Amino acid sequence: MVNKDQVAGMAKQIKGSVKEAAGKATGNRRTQAEGTADKIVGKVQKAYGDVKDKVKKAL
Repeated sequence: MVNKDQVAGMAKQIKGSVKEAAGKATGNRRTQAEGTADKIVGKVQKAYGDVKDKVKKAL
């Protein structure tokens, strides 16, 4: 079962990947950096959701 944090984390990772690619394509370093940051935030949020899910299953 997938929780909200896992879904939101994946969405942020995808958004970050798109933003990062757009920044690379246009040569906009700021957009590229924002995309990279969004990907990192998404990974952290997904990891939090994974841990939350494991704890829930353990109980």
